[in-house]
Amino acid sequence: MADLFATHAPPAPGSPPAGGPLADRLRPQQLDEVVGQEHLTGPHGAIGRMVAAGKLSSIIFWGPPGTGKTTISRLLADAVGLRFVAISAVFSGVADLKKVFAEARDHARIGQRTLLFVDEIHRFNRAQQDGFLPYVEDGTVTLVGATTENPSFELNAALLSRAQVLILHRLGHEPLTQLLDRAEALEERPLPLTPEARDALVASADGDGRFLLNQAETLFSVQFEEPLDPAGLSAFLQRRVAVYDKDREGHYNLISALHKAVRGSDPQAALYYLARMLTAGEEPLYVLRRLVRMAVEDIGMADPNALVQCMAAKDTYDFLGSPEGELAIVQACLYVATAPKSNAAYKAQKAAWKVAKETGSLMPPQNILNAPTKLMKQIGYGTGYTYDHDAEGGFSGDNYWPAEMEPQTFYTPTDRGHEKRVSERLAWWAAMRERKRDG
Repeated sequence: MADLFATHAPPAPGSPPAGGPLADRLRPQQLDEVVGQEHLTGPHGAIGRMVAAGKLSSIIFWGPPGTGKTTISRLLADAVGLRFVAISAVFSGVADLKKVFAEARDHARIGQRTLLFVDEIHRFNRAQQDGFLPYVEDGTVTLVGATTENPSFELNAALLSRAQVLILHRLGHEPLTQLLDRAEALEERPLPLTPEARDALVASADGDGRFLLNQAETLFSVQFEEPLDPAGLSAFLQRRVAVYDKDREGHYNLISALHKAVRGSDPQAALYYLARMLTAGEEPLYVLRRLVRMAVEDIGMADPNALVQCMAAKDTYDFLGSPEGELAIVQACLYVATAPKSNAAYKAQKAAWKVAKETGSLMPPQNILNAPTKLMKQIGYGTGYTYDHDAEGGFSGDNYWPAEMEPQTFYTPTDRGHEKRVSERLAWWAAMRERKRDG
């Protein structure tokens, strides 16, 4: 997180702050030292092009924690000769913003432009975000915001239209390994880890470079008789909790991935995303609700038992609780992922709802209306109705559509699973109706 209210230039190259945290001492002094974001900082990237042109537009950096948003912003200010001011939306209010803008205008009068870095910019409410607009438009500040949340959901459209959204990638194995290499070079000694434990440390960072360096600093601070293996590392270091906000984008990304994996009949990927959600603390009943939806939307009549399995899993979880009941969720997930797929019922619903809204209140044909009163019988309600169980083959072939409508086809079953037999029955009934009309 950036300082609450700081105005300074980046440290001069080659002079990291002595005695500070390892992550600060290893903070890049030039853009080409930033790891894992070459798609932005390289000569053909958006940032590389801005620096080459010597002109910076307002930017929203969107990316996971520990990927370099603050560092890149500091280096950008230095690269294009802007005064750097950093605030945090977590701790700053209207008074802080007014002070920043007033100081930026004072500096602008003497030819010193300001880059205003706003950490966690999505924490500002809509009115506060609107407050940036006049100062961004008149050039008082060049705004660089940082957010871990999807800007489309969290930032005003007016603010987004005045800034370029640049996406920072989660740090992969190679850039994280580079950070450890730099840490070992700075400390002039290797980490007390076996090669396998070193890889495990990198994996535990979950793409967060700052977290990785903090863990490395902890390891450097302790004397070990021999290098730690993965089990020893796990026992020594706190396990990292997965980044997952149940009411934010991580939540929606994972449930979307689970749904797509089920729809795509990949039970292994579906089980992976299910595990990601449940181990991160997702509410099991939410996952079960989504599995029920998958059963009716993507499987439907191809395997009606999918819905039964999902509802049984819900009852089982209610009965057993966690963790025992989670196995029932796994079974339901595997069932829907491996079941034959059909969205015929889903498409039929949408089509039927559309026609129902368009046709209004057309009366059904009189022969299929009940006639509970004498008057209704006198005007023809129920006259000519054929009781299908008394007809040959249990099928009368009567017309059930309003007189003003042609018969419609909403549901067209696939040739997969149970629907293949349904399709055969529908074809037989259609032939019987045709024979009755012709005969």
